[in-house]
Amino acid sequence: MPLIRGDVVGYDFEKMTFRFTMLTPEAKTIDCEISSTAMDFLARSRGTPPSGRELQFLSLRDQIELLASAIFDKERLLPIRVFTKHLGNTKKGNRLW
Repeated sequence: MPLIRGDVVGYDFEKMTFRFTMLTPEAKTIDCEISSTAMDFLARSRGTPPSGRELQFLSLRDQIELLASAIFDKERLLPIRVFTKHLGNTKKGNRLW
């Protein structure tokens, strides 16, 4: 089931993740986050400072939301957490992107 764009929450300094929400077709809010490492991987960069994370998220938002929706469909675990294991080849074959 495809998820719908929700709100930007912001960068979590302690967890080093960027938080956002998505909505189910029934308008249920789903909490989501993507690791800093995963965002850098998508952006083909390294070490983006915390102050640049929101801009980075916004530039990658469409890709990140597609990933979150695919993870929701595959894993049904909440909250949705996007990590680099979802982006590249892994031994378990969990690649979604």
